[in-house]
Amino acid sequence: MSDTQSPILKLRNIKRRFMLGETTIDALNSISLDIHAGEFLAVWGPSGSGKSTLMNIICLIDTPTAGEVTFDGQDTHLLADDELTDFRSKKLGFVFQNFNLVPVLSALENVMLPLQIQNVDEHSARERAAAALVDVGLERFKHSLPDKLSGGQRQRVAIARALVVNPKLVIADEPTANLDSENSRMVVELMREMNRARKVTFVFTTHDPRLLEHVDRKILLRDGNIESDEVGA
Repeated sequence: MSDTQSPILKLRNIKRRFMLGETTIDALNSISLDIHAGEFLAVWGPSGSGKSTLMNIICLIDTPTAGEVTFDGQDTHLLADDELTDFRSKKLGFVFQNFNLVPVLSALENVMLPLQIQNVDEHSARERAAAALVDVGLERFKHSLPDKLSGGQRQRVAIARALVVNPKLVIADEPTANLDSENSRMVVELMREMNRARKVTFVFTTHDPRLLEHVDRKILLRDGNIESDEVGA
């Protein structure tokens, strides 16, 4: 269950406008949204609905044209670029549909990367990465390169990498898009297990109805607006 008393992320009246030549595109229209600690939430909708724009704002990669983003009590627009980068590296984990693993690094080395970015010492980073791989059931593959792993295994490495920094929030962009039905099921169940065991908040974008069946909350975007916000799997 989410802690309804503690929104980890607050979006207030978020607008995002782009210029395409001389054409103005309103990708988001005054979006207001609270995401609470421990939620397992999906953002879904048709292409062009604003999902990617919203996720880029949630994960602090993009800034809104108007509105306020408060993350873990911090008004993010007050952070300088280097502070924002540091804040993001410590508070957020990322899982991508294409895995985004470094091909010349082993599973263990890929999971170590976020810790090395934080200047965690080599011994501690290695120990924490190894423990994260145990958590996702890949201990015996820790020395394997990504091309020696199946798609499902690579996505589990990506989940371990996202969780190794003990983030407040994990952002998952279409995490089952490149997986078959069985691997999709296993990945969703793993993320759900991590959500419940660690109380880590997960926010997804998805077109996959298999994933929508497992979430606590579904937010439907259409034309830059929240069309529905449903609680319950």
